[in-house]
Amino acid sequence: MTFKQIYSDLEKGNYQPIYFLMGDESYFIDKITDYIAKNALPEDQKTFNQMILYGKDVEAGTIDTTARRFPMMADRMVVIVKEAQNLKKIEDLVYYAQKPQKSTVLVINYKYKKLPKNRKLYKALKKTAVILESKKLYDNQVTPWITEYLKERKFSIDQIASRMLTDYLGTDLKKIVNELDKLSLIIPAGSKITPKIIEENVGISKDYNNFELQNALTFKNLDKANKIINYFTKNPKDNPFVLTLTALYFFFVKVLMVHYAGAKSDYDIASKLKVSPFFVKGYVTASKKYNKVKLLRIISLLREYDLKSKGVGNVTTSHGELLKELIFKIIN
Repeated sequence: MTFKQIYSDLEKGNYQPIYFLMGDESYFIDKITDYIAKNALPEDQKTFNQMILYGKDVEAGTIDTTARRFPMMADRMVVIVKEAQNLKKIEDLVYYAQKPQKSTVLVINYKYKKLPKNRKLYKALKKTAVILESKKLYDNQVTPWITEYLKERKFSIDQIASRMLTDYLGTDLKKIVNELDKLSLIIPAGSKITPKIIEENVGISKDYNNFELQNALTFKNLDKANKIINYFTKNPKDNPFVLTLTALYFFFVKVLMVHYAGAKSDYDIASKLKVSPFFVKGYVTASKKYNKVKLLRIISLLREYDLKSKGVGNVTTSHGELLKELIFKIIN
């Protein structure tokens, strides 16, 4: 099942005997777990009927025994197993999975891993449990996700503001949600989040960020690019070298894809690049400034400077100097 399907069922009060939540994106796993922990039982029933266990501290047999307990003066037991990826002999849960206690809601958090589908435990869970495979969002999926998240909370966001957030925070949904929730407490309901609001409340400069650096490179504006780099150098904690390098890598890969897209309209190109049509113009403009050979050279340079930033072939040059050197080579 998808996260939305599971969450919708929970909101309707439809609880299942087992929730096996696995995968790389911890946000969705924690969201479901927190909802069950908060809502499956009234507060006055939680003391005797809600248990939280940790995979590194228990054995599968303990989980089995705990989950088979009958509730005390309540309709159900809730047993939450956190860090189940650290559980030894997790396969031993197969006996419980084959015949779970109907009055228990067992939640198993199996973060950053996936249970192989050919295992007996997975096959048993498939028959009796709700299974969520929580995947990290791809870069092109984060901006639409932010828009949808805010829409549900009666807010909207400027596309550039959304891009600023994703360039700054990457695909870490917990960090993104944390910032969005803070903003929702500051600005009036129904407001549109703009680059200015992001700058004033999140600490990302609307003029000096990775998105603006890409714009400078699109038009081969070395002066503007250097001003942005100087700002990055003075504020290294807010502008990590690795994030800038990653943003540039994905930017130039998409510019290269424009050359091979074989599409004529912005919407066709957006579809092939899996980006919003709003940003297509920038990629198309850059493709006219950088030919295929140059773009392949740039991608090679980005890999080279990634290694240099980690000390390979470089001992003394700072990240700021490396970035200046890299940008100069990209533009010239």
